[in-house]
Amino acid sequence: MRRNSTFRHLTHYYKLLAGYFSFFFLVLTAVISSPAYGINLTNVKPLFSIFHNFSQPSDVAVSGDGHIYIVDGVNNRIKVFNREGKFAFSFGSKGALNGQLTFPLGIDIGDSGRVYVADSGNHRVQIFSRKGEYIAKINIDSAMQAADPTDVAVNESIQRMYVADNDNHRVLMYDLEKVELLKSLGTPGAEEREFRYPFLMALDRDGYLYISDVVNTRVQVFNSEGLFVTVIGGWGVEKGKFFRPKGVAIDSNNRVYVSDGYMGVIQVFRSDGAFHSAIGDPERGAVKKFIKPMGLFIDKSNRLYVVEMFAERVSVYEIQGDTE
Repeated sequence: MRRNSTFRHLTHYYKLLAGYFSFFFLVLTAVISSPAYGINLTNVKPLFSIFHNFSQPSDVAVSGDGHIYIVDGVNNRIKVFNREGKFAFSFGSKGALNGQLTFPLGIDIGDSGRVYVADSGNHRVQIFSRKGEYIAKINIDSAMQAADPTDVAVNESIQRMYVADNDNHRVLMYDLEKVELLKSLGTPGAEEREFRYPFLMALDRDGYLYISDVVNTRVQVFNSEGLFVTVIGGWGVEKGKFFRPKGVAIDSNNRVYVSDGYMGVIQVFRSDGAFHSAIGDPERGAVKKFIKPMGLFIDKSNRLYVVEMFAERVSVYEIQGDTE
């Protein structure tokens, strides 16, 4: 059985980067392990962490009623917890039948409560009720190599669905009502409007789409109709730069949070792409370190959810104020 290519990519990139960039890693580690002089911090207060026999969890989304949906990818299921982090139920099992999953990676929840899952190994997006009941599927076709949907973002108010097709270096825009492909965004490359392994995504309150463009070490931003807006980040070790951006989330102030899976940090940007801060540890007065942070989510109560893939947990924080 084909193992999802994104998990293979993770192992390959971590080994590659360790060889080529070890010096820069040591430099940045020294910086972030010391007090964050000259770096604005957005401090977070730990609330709780969720452990539930996960195997490389990758993404998280929270419903309007506060239930926490976690993609437990290697276990081929979605696990659901209440607002306090207590297990409620799960759905999905390994396979290709309706309602089954093969290495799912990304998730989103519409205003209706419907749950959208990027069923990567089955080359499709599946739609479930809030209770995990199968509703429909959308097969992701490709004239290139098999589609590898790693994330899905939905705007039900305008009936739009966006799918990151990682291996084919593109993002697909669908009409949800007609289940019709409207546009393909991007081609392989490193210029604006081009991608190298787009991975996780998020929508802000104005319908702008933020896409982690992993190997290009940036986040690209498009409007709701798929028109390019701006780029956030770029390769580097200084503030505002990335090694491997993964997860993206938007807070109530329209600030953009981006996890760096290799460096183990989360940075915060203004919507125009300017660096704002790094997530900080208030007890140490330093940039907070995470263990391979991946998917991010910020709920209506301004709580930050962080999937730590290799720690096999989801950590939940209260976002506090900024410090200089």
